[in-house]
Amino acid sequence: MLSAALIALLCLGLGLAIATQVQRTRSGDALSEARPQDLVVLLDGLQEREAALRQDIADSEAALRRLRASGDTSAAALEEARARAGALAVLAGTVPVAGPGVELTVTDPNGRLTPEVLLGVLQELRGAGAEAVQIGRVRIGVDSALSGVAGAIELDGQPLTAPYRIRAIGDPPTLAAALNIPGGVVDTVRRGGGDSVLAQRDRLEITALRPLSTPQYARPAN
Repeated sequence: MLSAALIALLCLGLGLAIATQVQRTRSGDALSEARPQDLVVLLDGLQEREAALRQDIADSEAALRRLRASGDTSAAALEEARARAGALAVLAGTVPVAGPGVELTVTDPNGRLTPEVLLGVLQELRGAGAEAVQIGRVRIGVDSALSGVAGAIELDGQPLTAPYRIRAIGDPPTLAAALNIPGGVVDTVRRGGGDSVLAQRDRLEITALRPLSTPQYARPAN
């Protein structure tokens, strides 16, 4: 039924927001070595992102209450669905997006960088509030996985080729500060025999899309 489907859609958005918030609470030991000015920029960005996520969670909870109280053909349900569809599509990676962010190019001339290095980059970006990320030709989703070995890295089963081009949409200074923390991912790339070039952009486009998958076990609860 329409209301059950819409409630399930909003639950997905609420779950994604909570998952993102949990990711943001995870930080590496490198923070202890960061410069005060880097920490200030990073903290400001984290606080702004936390406030936005809390508001998103509150809006989703309010929408769920309204939908449960309305009928299947409720105009409020349809309006709520339209309002949330765009945001959920961005989170799910099923629509192209554009906005400010950073572009990181990682070189690996000797083929020594491992999947863990790129995973570290992704975790830092997520922790700093990146709303959309693309590595190579692959859009990052909630179920993305990096695998393989040094010099032969795969993302969601697709091979990645150095130099690795990573684009992330979010607050550029916050994302840049997270990647440049002393002892963080940029230093890790250098220690692994690679190099990186980081640029802040006023506008980036992320065009790779993720296919919609049909849940095998989960169904909306009436």
